[in-house]
Amino acid sequence: MQEVGGSIPPGSTSLRWLRQLRLGKPYRSEGCRGVARRAKPGSLQYSNALASALSTGWGLMKYVYILESLDGVHFYVGLTDDLRARLAKHNAGEVPHTSKYGPWRLKTYVAFSDKKQAVAFEKYLKSASGRAFAKKRL
Repeated sequence: MQEVGGSIPPGSTSLRWLRQLRLGKPYRSEGCRGVARRAKPGSLQYSNALASALSTGWGLMKYVYILESLDGVHFYVGLTDDLRARLAKHNAGEVPHTSKYGPWRLKTYVAFSDKKQAVAFEKYLKSASGRAFAKKRL
């Protein structure tokens, strides 16, 4: 497993699950499930496990997402329960922080069953080392 350019200390246990994150492959950490996916332009892609979980009403998933402006210059990291509705709000100009740089496209999202892990991952992506991680890996 490769380390992310020194952004996560090798002995760190608080973000150990982050080092195990691989695009397209589910991971398990302390009983919580998460799935990372690269978004295709104009559509939301769900893994089979995630799609079946959503259709059966299994828990409310939290999504950490990265938006990219169509000009490719601006990025935004956020957290939501409903990706489609949130993306529509961003593109409609209803979110003050993103209204001046739109329209937006969904670049990447990560689904979490645990809100604490989702909030921690969002906070990490908004840090300097998290931005470097996202630029290199997501």
